[in-house]
Amino acid sequence: MKSRLFRLLFVTFALLLAPLYCAYAKDITLIFTGQTHAMIYPCNCPYEPDGGIARRATLIRQIKKGNPSVLIVDSGSFFAGGAMDEYTQNSELDKERSRINLAAMNIMEYDAAAIASDEFNFGREFLEQNLKGLKLDFLSSNIASDYFRPYIIKDVSGVKVGIIGLSNVTSQKAEGLLVLDALDSVKKSVQGLKAQRVDLILLLSNVPEAVELKIIKEVPDIDLVISGQPGSKEEALDKSAATLILRPSWQGRKLNKLTINLAADKKIANYKMEELRLDDKVVADKDILGILPQCFSDSNCKKEGMKAACRNPGTAKAECVFTPAAKIGLLVVMPKDCKVCQPQIVENYLKKYFKGLTVSYLYYPDAKARSMVKDFGLKTLPAYFLSKDAAGEKSFESIKENLEEKGDYYLLKPSVAGFTYFLDRKKDNSLDLFISLFDKDAFELLNIVKEYNPRIHFIAVEEGGRFSAASGASEIQEYLRGVCIQKYYPQHFWKYISCRAADPLNSWWDDCIPEANANKIKACAQSEEGASLLRSNIELGKQMQVLFGPAYLVDNQWIFGTKGLPEKEELKKILRK
Repeated sequence: MKSRLFRLLFVTFALLLAPLYCAYAKDITLIFTGQTHAMIYPCNCPYEPDGGIARRATLIRQIKKGNPSVLIVDSGSFFAGGAMDEYTQNSELDKERSRINLAAMNIMEYDAAAIASDEFNFGREFLEQNLKGLKLDFLSSNIASDYFRPYIIKDVSGVKVGIIGLSNVTSQKAEGLLVLDALDSVKKSVQGLKAQRVDLILLLSNVPEAVELKIIKEVPDIDLVISGQPGSKEEALDKSAATLILRPSWQGRKLNKLTINLAADKKIANYKMEELRLDDKVVADKDILGILPQCFSDSNCKKEGMKAACRNPGTAKAECVFTPAAKIGLLVVMPKDCKVCQPQIVENYLKKYFKGLTVSYLYYPDAKARSMVKDFGLKTLPAYFLSKDAAGEKSFESIKENLEEKGDYYLLKPSVAGFTYFLDRKKDNSLDLFISLFDKDAFELLNIVKEYNPRIHFIAVEEGGRFSAASGASEIQEYLRGVCIQKYYPQHFWKYISCRAADPLNSWWDDCIPEANANKIKACAQSEEGASLLRSNIELGKQMQVLFGPAYLVDNQWIFGTKGLPEKEELKKILRK
């Protein structure tokens, strides 16, 4: 009876708590940027010319509307100039671009920004003068300065979020400011935040990736790191132990948004990452347009079929002046019904140099296309032929090294244009997959393509009798075992590589193939036999010049790559016989 009563009381108590739990659970929206290098206009890119502070401001306003739980931060390198700024012009224009970018961040109501080395590009005095009077906090836990705070605490709808800044700068560039040890500075800041009972700790970092990982390992109380320095990975969201690692979009071309769901104990229960495009569908914010000059350089002025010039760059009187561009012909020879060709990327690339580019197409194997293939000895398609009058344009000098003179045309070299179709390879109704088992998506990719029974080619190279791969010796050892298992246990090969792709760093490789004689596989992998098998495995990749994956060779004729995991339905359309 007592036991039954206890159970009833417990159930009742749990039911009473359930509404409280649900009432507490809430979302926090984190908007973050970094490595923008004061790119205040959309990028001058052939593909997805996105970005710009006016579009960013519009999207931020939309996200904040009706949402009180928004935090906006930047991990550093928001000043122009320096080696990483591809739009740098001269010191005065770069300074003005930096000022405008800071003013825009203030209008967008950023909460905090970390100080990076690039913020000292124009000297300490310029930096300190331009930080005055702004509403956002500038953070650096390892630079001793009255202008930076080591950390701040923000109350986001009742959740106390501690934000720490970490800088990668030398005392010499910081002009006499004391630069402290990164790890010690973060530890001290975390202790200060914990003493004030914060719920979440966010680190805005622009130190190298290896230093970040060491800090995460030694300071496990950090919940999130926004990494502000380019590293070996491009993924916007990663994880190390319990810490989420976030990587901002390069030059602010996209807006990164992380939605965090907190449980009753104020720990992260779930999260969702979004990379929002800042394309031309996003209307420019009027407040930002009010401080934004019309142009800083000719590249900021764009109008289809027109030459552009920027007058009075970077000033209130800046204006774009347009004149009709000379018509330059581009003839594209491409396979008929090409499912993986993207000629618009190359066309946009050429339009950067020839504003009056007019494009026409020939489709192989139609008669005119076959004639072009034969006359010019083409081996791959698409092929891009510029008319000879391109040589009369001033911009021709900038691109001529990428062109070959072919009769009445200039052919854009395939190594620059890329290609998807081999003309001299015999169709064989097959699929070859070029893959690294060490890629984070390898396991899921193998599951997606399994039904097509692809031939597997590992991504590695051989030079001077030595093999190498992106993840070093451990990856090569894995591939040597893999090709030996493929020879001696072909019926278990797919199961083995799928198992290894799930956890390639696990040293217990033989657990993935209990059917095999481990000593036999080891002897093969460590001998010339294994080297010969791997050499044969990677030969096709060498011929195709495949250096990155995943890449796919379809019917021994079509080659293309995907960034990350392909959509199953899209892949099915391409591979459908």
